[in-house]
Amino acid sequence: MAASNNNDEVVTDFFPYYRLYKNGRVERFYGLYGLVEVPPSLEDPATGVSSRDVSISAHVSARLYLPKNTAADQKLPVLVYYHGGGLVLGSAFFKIEHCYLNHLVSESNCVAISVNYRLAPEHDLPTLYQDCWDALQWVASHAVVSPINIKDPWIENHGDFNRVFVAGDSAGGNIVFNMVTRSGNESLIGNVKLSGAILAFPFLLIPSIENIEHTLSYKLWNVICPPSEPGIESPMVNPIAEKSPSLSMLAGSRLFLCTGEKDELVPKEIGTKFVEALEKSEWKGEIEFTEVENEGHCFQCANPETEKAKDLIKRMASFIQRN
Repeated sequence: MAASNNNDEVVTDFFPYYRLYKNGRVERFYGLYGLVEVPPSLEDPATGVSSRDVSISAHVSARLYLPKNTAADQKLPVLVYYHGGGLVLGSAFFKIEHCYLNHLVSESNCVAISVNYRLAPEHDLPTLYQDCWDALQWVASHAVVSPINIKDPWIENHGDFNRVFVAGDSAGGNIVFNMVTRSGNESLIGNVKLSGAILAFPFLLIPSIENIEHTLSYKLWNVICPPSEPGIESPMVNPIAEKSPSLSMLAGSRLFLCTGEKDELVPKEIGTKFVEALEKSEWKGEIEFTEVENEGHCFQCANPETEKAKDLIKRMASFIQRN
């Protein structure tokens, strides 16, 4: 009888999302969800938005978006976007993200940078967050004059660095929370300030939520969290953890937070608990919170052309465009 290959031994089985094998190989089940990569487009047929791909570093890339009919000297809000996928799945280049960003950029009339960061479990979470921070710093670097830094013309020519926003859905919302936390305690290049942040269906956990230990987000977090930040008390996922920086220090003067009444992955109560904690912290900014009736997790990404999705995207666009 042939000896079994230890390299085929499964270390972590989180089907239908991913499996981690003993040799370090990760199997992701993108085919179950019809997730495929698509190229950027000179002009999206539905929205007219142009897109192209750039490399930010050896490990981080991004897809850039520019609205139709942008004048040569026109300055637009800058939106740094982080995709979802539970920190273990996803890509800025997937069709679902590409379609969603085309609609969001068209409605918001902004220049957007959709970040493609490394994923767990091959990489630990601090590495993921650092990738996302490096991307944000790269965008901010376009605000300063430097003969060394190679700048992207879309960002340099059209970015209004008095209107810089970060946004993300699901795991991307978790990343946004970590970015505004870090930005509140550490400067961006050129002393660029975040104007606001969009946390859509954010992958956050708060212990006081009933039966939170039975949610998929709780189970996933306890598999991927680093040994140094175990469990639900990690400041990476729990905004009111004992070791978390004060919410009063969050960067930006405005936050947009949305959840879904029938969210099957992240408890809808996250929204109200987060707002309560933010108000208690004496944060000086303004928060806009909405719970979308009868809708599930990140529904507007799955199909941005439904009426409710259009309405939510318009609200996000209004948030970005408002002075």
